[in-house]
Amino acid sequence: MTVSEIRVRALVGDRCRGQLLVGPAVIPCALGAGGIVSDKREGDGGSPRGRFRLRGGAYRPDHLGPRPRTALPLRATRPGDGWCDDRRDRRYNRPIRLPAPGVSAEAMWRDDGLYDVVIDLDYNRAPIRKGRGSAIFLHIARDGYRPTEGCVALARADLLRLLGRLGPRTRLRIG
Repeated sequence: MTVSEIRVRALVGDRCRGQLLVGPAVIPCALGAGGIVSDKREGDGGSPRGRFRLRGGAYRPDHLGPRPRTALPLRATRPGDGWCDDRRDRRYNRPIRLPAPGVSAEAMWRDDGLYDVVIDLDYNRAPIRKGRGSAIFLHIARDGYRPTEGCVALARADLLRLLGRLGPRTRLRIG
């Protein structure tokens, strides 16, 4: 059964770490180095405050195997997949094919495993406002829940377990 809302709150005394609340379950998470911010800007390291739709996402099949079970639309990533974070480019805050000479973009096919599963939060997507932040995802956390660039990150096992409870009507509330 899918949940209608999951919430993220920062830990008292540590703005870079938080808790994701799913019903009675409390799951540790990493937040952006800038904490939860109300006025998100590209490169500020903040996780945007707000309530966001889960647009779907991607998984890395060579690291995970079969498609994870979820009601969200998921596609398999490929080595040339990227996400444009260049506010000068018309593809800002959208998927992009790499290499993209002269354009700043984040590789979605990563060796560190952070994007083995990634869910696109509906932040700055309709309309897209240049410079207001891009590539805000729910993804796998670094060891020790080190800060993200603005995303919300969970341990791999927690994110894979959570996926089974997420669907197109689920909203993520940050802050």
